[in-house]
Amino acid sequence: MSTINYLTRIEFGEGEIARLPEFLTGLGVTRPLIATDRGLVATGLVDRVTAQLPQSAVFMDTPANPTEEAAIAAHAMYVAEGCDGVVGLGGGSSLDLAKAVRLLTGHEGPLEQYTAVAGGVGRIHGNICPMIAVPTTSGTGSEVGRAAVIITTDGRKLGIISGHMLPTIALCDPELTYGLPRGLTAATGMDAISHCLETFMAPAFNPPAEAIALHGLDCGLRALDAAMADGRDVAARRDMMTCALEGAMAFQKGLGAVHALTHPLGAIRELNLHHGTLNAVLMPAVLRFNRPAIGAKWDVLAARMGGEPDAVIAAMNTRIGIPAGLRAMGVTDAMMEQVSHAALKDHCHATNPRLATQAEYLEILKQSA
Repeated sequence: MSTINYLTRIEFGEGEIARLPEFLTGLGVTRPLIATDRGLVATGLVDRVTAQLPQSAVFMDTPANPTEEAAIAAHAMYVAEGCDGVVGLGGGSSLDLAKAVRLLTGHEGPLEQYTAVAGGVGRIHGNICPMIAVPTTSGTGSEVGRAAVIITTDGRKLGIISGHMLPTIALCDPELTYGLPRGLTAATGMDAISHCLETFMAPAFNPPAEAIALHGLDCGLRALDAAMADGRDVAARRDMMTCALEGAMAFQKGLGAVHALTHPLGAIRELNLHHGTLNAVLMPAVLRFNRPAIGAKWDVLAARMGGEPDAVIAAMNTRIGIPAGLRAMGVTDAMMEQVSHAALKDHCHATNPRLATQAEYLEILKQSA
């Protein structure tokens, strides 16, 4: 028997950001905390949003890989400013930070006790403030994800997972991605594509998720090059936001070895590596590792992708400028050794179609180096 849930309210379309005040009013929010980052502030987009929301407070210190310390600081601002709702505005880091702040509006810290690996799912309840997630990249799909991935105070990058963590509304406006730089378009796009691939391969029975993942994969494969060539290509940006949205709608089914490795890699604070870039680099080796376990799914992917899946992704990585490997990103052999052990404890380890040993994780890392 399987339980299949889909999911939360999604408002999708060009120009939908103008309706943010309307949506907040509908949720009874009069003073939202906007969780974002300084890079987005520099683009002027945050000012555009706050002009519509004169009563809002802005937390702009979201790290590239969100931390518990930042979540605590943002929650302190939420309390001090008398806020009654949260808006996550930005990429996956800002959205995940906003989710952590929202959790803290109804739960005492520390955050580690709510992580999946600590058995925290049952400790999370719905007595928390409303939240609207506004993605400005097409990558993580956190706007429709039930997880927040946070570096806890002990230095681990862990998932806090619950249906209660789903944003109340996902406001998806492709226009917000028109100015995304080429490099970030590439990295976030490969993040979304990796979600579609991993969730399709995951072994759980969830045919709707697999169908959604394949449609998202189609959108991403046809649109990523076009979005990089012309950042204001309306159809390409819409397709990439659809790919990100559907990848995350599908990964309720489960992810796998790529994410079991990228989570501890992303927790290496001295490197502060981009999650989507890591996913792209690791995906070919993980596809090869999974091939014996996924049977006909390999052929389904090959038919849709126009070639052997691992080779197609490797060629895409080269074409769009993804780093050549982990060592080019500063990852050392000692770090790989540590990550191979940490991956066994990640919540995505158990949902890979072929369970890896520590030695097999280390070999995947070396193949990706």
